[in-house]
Amino acid sequence: MLKRWMCALTVALMAALPAGLTAQEDPGLIGLAYLAETDPPAALDRIDALLAQEEASPDPDIRLVFDLYRLGADLLIGQGRGAEAAGVLLQLGRYAAGNRAVLNVDPARLFDEAARLYQAAGDPASAVTALTALVEEQRSGARPGAVIAETLNRLATMAEQAGDTAAATRHRAAASAALEPLTAGARGSEEGFREVEVYYATDRARTGEADPNEFYGPGRGTLELGVATVSVPETHTPGLVEAPSIWRLEFRADPAKHVVLQSVEPMEPAGFWRRLSTEFTHTPEKEAFVFVHGYNVTFDAAARRAAQIAYDMNFAGIPILYSWPSRGTTVGYVADTAVVQLSGRRLTHFLDDLVAKSGAETIHLVAHSMGNRALTEALELMALRQGSKPGDPPVFGQILFAAPDVDAGLFKEILPTIRPLAKRMTLYASEEDWALTASRKLHGDMPRAGIGGKTTLTSSQIDSIDMSELGEDMLAHSYFADDSSALADMMTLFWTNNAPQNRCGLFADSPGASPVWTYRRGICSDRSLISVLGNLQRENVHSAQQARIVLQRTVSDAEVVKKLAPVVEAIVSQ
Repeated sequence: MLKRWMCALTVALMAALPAGLTAQEDPGLIGLAYLAETDPPAALDRIDALLAQEEASPDPDIRLVFDLYRLGADLLIGQGRGAEAAGVLLQLGRYAAGNRAVLNVDPARLFDEAARLYQAAGDPASAVTALTALVEEQRSGARPGAVIAETLNRLATMAEQAGDTAAATRHRAAASAALEPLTAGARGSEEGFREVEVYYATDRARTGEADPNEFYGPGRGTLELGVATVSVPETHTPGLVEAPSIWRLEFRADPAKHVVLQSVEPMEPAGFWRRLSTEFTHTPEKEAFVFVHGYNVTFDAAARRAAQIAYDMNFAGIPILYSWPSRGTTVGYVADTAVVQLSGRRLTHFLDDLVAKSGAETIHLVAHSMGNRALTEALELMALRQGSKPGDPPVFGQILFAAPDVDAGLFKEILPTIRPLAKRMTLYASEEDWALTASRKLHGDMPRAGIGGKTTLTSSQIDSIDMSELGEDMLAHSYFADDSSALADMMTLFWTNNAPQNRCGLFADSPGASPVWTYRRGICSDRSLISVLGNLQRENVHSAQQARIVLQRTVSDAEVVKKLAPVVEAIVSQ
């Protein structure tokens, strides 16, 4: 079977397309996840059948192929077949590297795991192959010099064990060279990037690795607090999380060009709250937002995304990340559902402390995908604990539920309980979301709150916005962060609390007290709008005349000014 797996993976590598995937129904992954827990040999047979089906397809599902191999490797490891699993992981790392546009996966982790399995199996020659791939990946920009040097020293050790002393000498010399500091010309001046501090709370377990990208893993832990530092280049394009590319001859992450997680600093609670509260004593904008990521997101990816959102919105306050222990794979969906509710209980206590101890006067909440299960759990517990009722002063500013993977009926039932906690609540939905389609099948074909289109959930308690025109990027956990118009909508909400009819690109497609607001692409997607909104907010503009002056000063293109003028005037005039 393993031989045919390798053949299928080779076919998939050749046929893989970087384009986005179409929304589809769950191809048996949910049942497979249960089978993997109860009958691993049968699960391996099921994987074999599913891969054969994909191999025969003219358009193989890249994410499905990856997750099937990942699950197969895990099952092989569980059966004590580490050397076979290592071979799968080595090929899988190459597959991930060839499909970066679709997969949110770090190939370095796969190469590293393969090398360790080969070493444990007493196969240093194969470990050399895996470590060589790891070094190449790290040099393509994923890791700093100290991490590259560590891998080169490991490679030297394996080369010695394989009997190649000359190669071992070369690798140790290269390790020493990797520790030499970058020149200013290679790194770019410090003025070429800005560091964004993301305060975080997480109930992920530490991995024991010093590398910031590996500091927290998918295992369950106790709640920890800290600060992650992320660099964002001044040349950054709004909506993107730039990474190095070997095709651009970028061999190491450069903060002047890439969004880089520079450091992760865990802190004791007293020190954390003291440092956070100090932030608000130095700025007039005593404002923060909390971002709760969805499933299939690692800690490092979530930290970079939180920093990117804050940077792109010109957010004057403090970004805060709540990261729960997602497995980070599609076939880990079932395991994620088991842990996310526990994280919600931890999140509710963190939010209590945030309100009481942070010094922030306005706190916004943003959750995506399965992260909404944690957030709705946390908010319901908070509202019940406080006895919240309509008319109470809101605890939070904006609460944004993006593609919530929550039962639609349950979500609607919870809304009246949690509504008093916020100035405004917004639902972003889409009918192009693969994960929500799969989730619906798992839950007996019951609709999910984040599914848009004709069945978009409506309630007088929340503004429902159908974002389907943005496409099916939701599975990549980025649709509300990757399109500048979506960022502009979030930015407008944070700043003005405007109703949907007074924001850009939203149109009521259904009459009544609780309409569905449909986002229409192309009306406000120009990235200039983000800069204009930032300047309007900084200068505290609240009149159409002042808005026109700021707009003309910010944007040099007369056609763009003409396009944006009615948009910004409508926003500031409310």
